[in-house]
Amino acid sequence: MRRLSKKSSKLTSTVPLDSGLLLLRLGLGLPMLVHHGLPYLTHYEQEAVRFLPLFGLDARTTLALTIVAEVGAAFLIVVGLFTRLASLVMAFTMAVAFVMVHGASFQGEQSGELAFIYLVGASALGIMGSGRFSWDQHHSN
Repeated sequence: MRRLSKKSSKLTSTVPLDSGLLLLRLGLGLPMLVHHGLPYLTHYEQEAVRFLPLFGLDARTTLALTIVAEVGAAFLIVVGLFTRLASLVMAFTMAVAFVMVHGASFQGEQSGELAFIYLVGASALGIMGSGRFSWDQHHSN
């Protein structure tokens, strides 16, 4: 039986975890970017009219900050660059959406279930990091 060094054994044992983190990054980041962030960006003027002013900020500023999170942070999460920071930005944005926009409700027309799922996923990435299959890891070695 061939013995593995501690280093190669550790690398082999992290493949499922790193693969799961990649899947989580892609599964959260791509839909957020494509289905939420980019439509806000490409239809900024129309969206600004119906966006909520929050925390003393006008609707246009709130929308701009949301775009930063849903386009910028989502893109960083997908590629795995500054993942913990980007995840924090996304988690905060989704917490605001869940509580302030959806009234922390999981039911009805204004259900915040999707915002809550994004919040939990982004929080998990913030805790665990990007994993080995990421830009963060590629440049830290």
